[in-house]
Amino acid sequence: MKIIAHRGASGYAPENTLKAFGKALDLGASWIELDVYRIENELLVFHDERLERTTNGGGYLWDHPLGYLRGLDAGEGEKIPFLEEVMELVGEKACINIELKGPFTAGKVGRMIEALVEGGTRDYHHFLVSSFNHHLLREMQTRFPRIPRGALICGIPLDYCEFAEQLGASAVNLSLDFIDADIVADAHSRGMEVLVYTANHPEDIRRMARLGVDGVFSDFPDRNIPAP
Repeated sequence: MKIIAHRGASGYAPENTLKAFGKALDLGASWIELDVYRIENELLVFHDERLERTTNGGGYLWDHPLGYLRGLDAGEGEKIPFLEEVMELVGEKACINIELKGPFTAGKVGRMIEALVEGGTRDYHHFLVSSFNHHLLREMQTRFPRIPRGALICGIPLDYCEFAEQLGASAVNLSLDFIDADIVADAHSRGMEVLVYTANHPEDIRRMARLGVDGVFSDFPDRNIPAP
């Protein structure tokens, strides 16, 4: 079971910053997860709609110019990074799960991944593009079918993972609060991985291992605890 560094090693460093991603690499993470919005045609790595929780700024992210956002303190003196900066930092050291948070992100993310693959530095399976907005995943499926997709959901649908299969997803990303053996088995029967967010407590990580999930997102990517 793989441990995916949730917003980097966000249990040890400010989330979604270069410091958090560097810490995840130092801890040996093979996968990192991050979130992106598109502001003034740039991809910013940021999770919330608002700035207050993780920066010294205020208001909605999209209500501010890029210069203002880049001047904020995102924790311990870190800036809100560009996705390109994170890609450069990670290089070939780890795979990346990119969660599309805002509109107009799919095209730019897809083109960035394709450029890296065409440049020979990465392969498609080194990436997973996920979103709760399944319209964005449909756009990825149509425009960039070779880039793996992860369908995010909070809950257990009546049709289990049929929705993710319709999106051509290679993974279904499920909430720790809504998971059982049946949905894990259904995903696996459809050829999809099951990735669970967010497991930080050792007992939760052990429980996910016993359920046979393929990976968990964790703020502490060094907590790779096998099932007893």
